[in-house]
Amino acid sequence: MKNHFDGADAAGNTMDDVIQNLSFSSPTSAVSEEETRILTEYIAQKNLFKITSLDESRRKPLVLKQFFKMKRNQQVIVSSMIGKESHVTTEGKVATIGRDFVMLTDLKKRIWIPYTAIQSATIPYGFPTYSNTHQHFIYDNNLQQKLVLQFGETVAKKDVLIRQFFEESLQTNLHFWKGIWIEVTTADNIFFGKITSVTKADLILRLPKKKESVIPLNEICYVSTIGMILLWKKVLKSWLKID
Repeated sequence: MKNHFDGADAAGNTMDDVIQNLSFSSPTSAVSEEETRILTEYIAQKNLFKITSLDESRRKPLVLKQFFKMKRNQQVIVSSMIGKESHVTTEGKVATIGRDFVMLTDLKKRIWIPYTAIQSATIPYGFPTYSNTHQHFIYDNNLQQKLVLQFGETVAKKDVLIRQFFEESLQTNLHFWKGIWIEVTTADNIFFGKITSVTKADLILRLPKKKESVIPLNEICYVSTIGMILLWKKVLKSWLKID
């Protein structure tokens, strides 16, 4: 028996033409779009605080994650602790929201901060708060349709979509940046080197003269990329110490 979808229909349309011309169903809400957005955010926030009230251990990561999602691609100020005494304030644009970390960017570097090290997060004084967190994205006009009809294929082609739909851990995100030079701060030490590998438990950095540093992921408080000038200073200093 011939497949109903083989060839073209009476109008000469193939199956690919039919898929491309599929329209979306009617709106999922009987109210206006702005009211639907407000209601959706309200429900999400109610669910968030319901979960955190039942499990206090999940409050901090869930609240921070939700805050950063609301400020995606916007400027924020993050206060974090390194050890018990050192306090660090970081300002940057929210680039990646992970399962257990946030990555900020500024004009010079990328910064990874685990949620466990964050004390508070807010927006800079005088900066506007946007209701649309995607105002900096240039969208493909057919992106929504592609996500509905070909989700896996569409997301797999774009790293930005992978990070948006599948929350990465600090381990998997650092593995993606394998080969770059970074500075890692723990409660007791500061390390620098090139990322060579990341296991489930450790971050491994390569230093000059093939020396390696193995840093437990659960001890990391702060990670940042290193500019070229600072990198050469650190490499030279390291070589002089070795010699």
